[in-house]
Amino acid sequence: MKKVYTCFCTDVIHEGHLNILEKANAYGDVYVGVLSDAAMVRYNRFPTISLEKRMEIVKETGLVKEVMIQEDIMYDQIMEELRPDYVVHGDNWAKGPEAVIRKNVIDNLEKFGGELIEVPYTYNENVRRIDEQMKEKLVMPEFRRKRLRQLITMSPIVKTLEVHSGLTGLIAEKTVVESNGKLDQFDAMWISSLCDSTAKGKPDIELVDMSSRIRTIDDVMDVTTKPIILDGDTGGLVEHFVYNVRTLERMGVSAVIIEDKTGLKKNSLFGTEVEQTQDSIENFCEKIRAGKRALRTEEFMIIARIESLILERGMEDALNRARAYVAAGADGIMIHSRKKSPDEILEFCHLFRQEDAKTPIVVVPTSFNSITEEELSAAGVNIVIYANQLTRSAFPAMQSTAVEILKNHRALEVDSRLMPFKDIIRLIDEI
Repeated sequence: MKKVYTCFCTDVIHEGHLNILEKANAYGDVYVGVLSDAAMVRYNRFPTISLEKRMEIVKETGLVKEVMIQEDIMYDQIMEELRPDYVVHGDNWAKGPEAVIRKNVIDNLEKFGGELIEVPYTYNENVRRIDEQMKEKLVMPEFRRKRLRQLITMSPIVKTLEVHSGLTGLIAEKTVVESNGKLDQFDAMWISSLCDSTAKGKPDIELVDMSSRIRTIDDVMDVTTKPIILDGDTGGLVEHFVYNVRTLERMGVSAVIIEDKTGLKKNSLFGTEVEQTQDSIENFCEKIRAGKRALRTEEFMIIARIESLILERGMEDALNRARAYVAAGADGIMIHSRKKSPDEILEFCHLFRQEDAKTPIVVVPTSFNSITEEELSAAGVNIVIYANQLTRSAFPAMQSTAVEILKNHRALEVDSRLMPFKDIIRLIDEI
């Protein structure tokens, strides 16, 4: 019998999958690859059931000879192992980012004379409803909240993009590019105090209160599925922080990052140019402990942001604080710098990793933006946050457009650099 291969990355088998399996059986013995948890996560198809259960539901169709684990979204390894005569897939991958996977399959089949069979994708109300139900499940707090911890264990580095509205959330959610024969996308979203305040036309001094921040989180959560990391500023009073932690945990936020400063907040990028007061180690540790005691699950993360390098207090002060904060229960350490060179960040990572191999490290390379994700990962960094780039790119574009309209008393001159609104609308899913 000929060998026929198809791959599923789903938590449910519907009539579209059954149609593919039935068509595949006409060509020979059917082998089905089920994407591993790590591959699912990298492919932005977070599993809601175990790998074993996903394999079981494929076996239960009675239409397969063997179920295999596919460890990567590209087919190289599985094709070399199985060497199928045919690969069967829906025709919905011919265009868009997934076309690179299709090309990968074709290139592999050519090595040993195999053939790609494409089945018309099943579009009907029942399939659409099941797909929507799966998406809605991923939006639920109990599934979204734990995803950041999943990503940290499964990804070389968690790529996180600043968002400040539902629309920017959709950009972070849906932007996928083909790079060096692979698909790449952002893994998580950062809701920044700076950008949230700026979008509301307010100064970044913790003037925008938590109730307003929560409305932004709601707007983003309503249209996305990726994990959210919240900029919690200083965390405020301990008595308030514990309630905010519980609220964020209940909503499905994955993590809050709080910085070890006190008093009226001043943006870290000002460094020593403005008066900024760093909290004592004892006080900040108590805030961390209080937040951890308030949690109802083990999924939500409280990450401690160390301002020692920003405030020029020295490397040893930063390391002493990192040790103390981890001992107090912090789930991660964010180390910040406003220098153009990443050297002091890399030095901190090197010294910290000599003592602590597990606690996640977070960096925000706004000033030292020449360093690559690969270099950060090699230094032991787990999460990289692009903390304000969407806001900073939008403002000059909008201001320039406003100036040109005023100068020309019409919109013709700016039209060539504007995105058609129908392309923006395509980002927005209809229910």
